[in-house]
Amino acid sequence: MEFTRKLPIPMEIKEQFPLTAQMKKIFEDRSKQIINIFEGKDERKLLIIGPCSADAKEPVLEYIGRLADLQAKVKDKFFIIPRIYTNKPRTTGDGYKGMLHQPDPDRRPDMLAGIIAIRDLHLCALRDYGFTCADEMLYPENHRYLSDLLAYVAVGARSVENQQHRLVASGIEVPVGMKNPTGGDLSIMFNSITAGQHAHTFLYRGWEVHSHGNPLTHGILRGYTDFSGRNVSNYHYEDLLRVLEMYEHSGLANPSVIVDTNHANSGKKYLEQQRIASDIIHSCRQNGDVKKLVKGLMIESYLEDGAQKIGEHVYGKSITDPCLGWDKTEQLILHLANKL
Repeated sequence: MEFTRKLPIPMEIKEQFPLTAQMKKIFEDRSKQIINIFEGKDERKLLIIGPCSADAKEPVLEYIGRLADLQAKVKDKFFIIPRIYTNKPRTTGDGYKGMLHQPDPDRRPDMLAGIIAIRDLHLCALRDYGFTCADEMLYPENHRYLSDLLAYVAVGARSVENQQHRLVASGIEVPVGMKNPTGGDLSIMFNSITAGQHAHTFLYRGWEVHSHGNPLTHGILRGYTDFSGRNVSNYHYEDLLRVLEMYEHSGLANPSVIVDTNHANSGKKYLEQQRIASDIIHSCRQNGDVKKLVKGLMIESYLEDGAQKIGEHVYGKSITDPCLGWDKTEQLILHLANKL
């Protein structure tokens, strides 16, 4: 390794790019509403929605502005949390690793510029549109650069078995979703939820820290890949009943699941998200216990349908996994709201 430069610690970045008193108030109000949903005090569903990867400020904010208008139309049925995923790498880790590493995907990595860019993007979403957003905790050491801005944190299928992710989740004060692993073993997901809900003492950013446990740690169903490499979905009614049964035997707080409509659940056929989302809402209508269990949906969506390669420069089109375009997204959300 070549040690290039010492980067500012999160406290220093937060002091340079702070929240205003009004932004803090919005954050607290939204956090309270989200907690109420997870605790069953609010029957609305969460909609964690946005691009696979936040690639550029302008199209992401345009997308979030459209979400803000749509939120007003479905506010009685859905609580929208935009996805601003700033750490998104390719599966192998090669090439593009997200805005944190490359605020300009066409240029070489610049971590300091990336740290500033991702904080600025989340600040703009909150200040200009009243949204606190979701991000994936791919690198637990980096979480605190955004810890005062995030409404929701996801731990990915390849990270969910990692002890550091589990321990850091136990010290986060907003909901943390643990995805089922790529092999589909739900017991691993439940082990992660258990670790996240319990208190721990561990090493973090050079400190000995003590966490108090996060009772809002929960599961995310995203499908899996079987031994032959075939995608297998786990969003069906029977899958939800199985998760419900596992929760009943676990003794965990706030039994909850978010269902990811893309990834292995759709076989990465992004248009299938429309059908899958409708199927999940139908399952909720069939069984009151399932309705209580399913707190919401995770959907990959952007301004344009599909995906592009880096360097094509199609405005608002994903440079990682294919996403549902805006017109289809709007139609889907209005359709789902009518079914709730």
